[in-house]
Amino acid sequence: MSARYQPLVPAGLAFDEGVPVNLQYGDVYHSRSGALAQARHVFLSGNGLPERWRARDAFTICETGFGTGNNFLAAWEAWRSDPQRCRRLHFVSFEGHPFRASDMAALAHRVEEPSVRALAAQLAQAWPLPVPGTHRLDFEEGAVSLTLAFGPVQRMAAQVQACADAFFLDGFAPGRNPDMWSRELFGQLVRMSAAGATAATWCSAVAVRKALSDAGFLVGKVQGFGRKREMTVASLRPNLGRSAPCRIDSDARVAVVGAGFAGAAAVHALALRGIRTVVLDPVLRNGAHAGHCGHLSAAMSPVLSSDDDTRSRLSRAGVLLAGRRWRDLPDEARPLTCGTLEIALDTADALRKEDALRQLQLPHEWAQWLDEAQAADKAGLSGGHGGIFFPQGRLVRPGPLVHALLSPAECRPVAAASMRHMPDGAWQLLGDDGKEIVTASHVILANAAQAPTLLEASGGRALPRLSAIQRLAGQVSLLRAGPDEPSPNVILAGNGYWLPADGGTCVAGSTYAEPGEAPGVSVRGHREILEKLSVLSGLPADILAGRLMPQKGWAGWRAALADHLPAVGRMPGMDGVWLSCGFGSRGLSWAPLAAEIIAADIAAEPMPLERELLRRIAPR
Repeated sequence: MSARYQPLVPAGLAFDEGVPVNLQYGDVYHSRSGALAQARHVFLSGNGLPERWRARDAFTICETGFGTGNNFLAAWEAWRSDPQRCRRLHFVSFEGHPFRASDMAALAHRVEEPSVRALAAQLAQAWPLPVPGTHRLDFEEGAVSLTLAFGPVQRMAAQVQACADAFFLDGFAPGRNPDMWSRELFGQLVRMSAAGATAATWCSAVAVRKALSDAGFLVGKVQGFGRKREMTVASLRPNLGRSAPCRIDSDARVAVVGAGFAGAAAVHALALRGIRTVVLDPVLRNGAHAGHCGHLSAAMSPVLSSDDDTRSRLSRAGVLLAGRRWRDLPDEARPLTCGTLEIALDTADALRKEDALRQLQLPHEWAQWLDEAQAADKAGLSGGHGGIFFPQGRLVRPGPLVHALLSPAECRPVAAASMRHMPDGAWQLLGDDGKEIVTASHVILANAAQAPTLLEASGGRALPRLSAIQRLAGQVSLLRAGPDEPSPNVILAGNGYWLPADGGTCVAGSTYAEPGEAPGVSVRGHREILEKLSVLSGLPADILAGRLMPQKGWAGWRAALADHLPAVGRMPGMDGVWLSCGFGSRGLSWAPLAAEIIAADIAAEPMPLERELLRRIAPR
């Protein structure tokens, strides 16, 4: 177990004379004089809102304690009611003990004002699972975003990447929760401050005002709310703060090189922000889904490690994000939530998996242990030694998914051989003949193992980590599924996988060829996959062989880096160029996350992932 990992303990819903109270800290979540009235007087008026966001393209608020969400709801309602509002409102908030979705729904029913109650119901409906990390929620067709950082504030404050215009300082009382009012926390707020940022809080304690002043704020006092005679307001010192981030022009377009999962997800993420895209890939000659013809279905499954390592955290963020981002796609393209059962190989492996779950203390909605009988009942096949069940595991139809994600883009069936940086900052993409294909303000290289070659041809700096990328071929097999031919009810995973039946056919996989070996469906590959299925299901391989559809399967490429992590982010030394590649076997869970990271960066939004994880996957 990593010393940095701390299980996320949700708050329990309790009341004291009708006011929500946290029993752990022995304090109320808001003033007894009214939650929305307090939010409007202390946090909105204390930060000069709504006046300060008017005539702005975007405005970002950062809050130090989300609690019941009343401050966010008050800001959202004020934004909706303001005819001169900014085009986009971003709200970032920390929460060490988030409520469960059922508690948020209960709190929504208690909101007195009908207009705000309707917003609270939307918030409760979108509320994420109480798992550590960063969660991005969108409302008003993306015009209002909520970025939640779940975890201890002293750690998560260092992980948020944003440029905040205003701060709502709203922790429990300093004597009960001092971490929310420390000099160290306020220093992190200064790090993420825009020039001219302001702050406001109901607290007027001398120690808090001094900590704000020491961090770099000019501090004052004004009339308080309710029983509070005074409250604190502050503004960042003139020599501090970041300049406003450069946002993409409304008429700009982004070139995406590659029409696989990574490129398609990038198109979708940018389209949600109203950003035009053009996609370049020779495979598009045969249609938007041509790269996955014959690839009937695939698994989007979480990863879990006992120390909640980087791969586990990226996987969790990606799977949860895909559930939110892709749920409105057409039926055929929408991922099907069926759950994934990761089978324990033997008794020792079962004990390790059980122990990891006990230490991680993740909610059952994300991961739960099933013993042998429970696993067999869940899967509809032998449960072996039991396993970890992930309710959020999803079956995906790659062809329809890629086709739907690419639909907003202009698709061109051509290959980009090089790029040229123009004097005005744009990028010109050229074909093999040196002629221009397209000019774009930004470029996303989502072309897997071909990215280093394109970068080298474009004068890009050689990156050791990216240069080690490998193309690894592999195949999947197809099995008949009928009334007398048992198939799993969930995704069976371990050393290989077996997917539930879809249209009378099950997809099973997969193989890994040696570097340099071309992809293809082979008898040897079928045999290897059947042996893996036998271990997963307890069914003899020769029985499974009778269900094999030998002429049918699918083979393709994976691109993987030596550390088994993706390369996502800005290309060093090439302003306006982003990489999204090296997903290996995790393309489905990492593609939506990579797309969201890049789209948020291009649109100058708060980042949807922790800074330490962004550094680990950055191109280098």
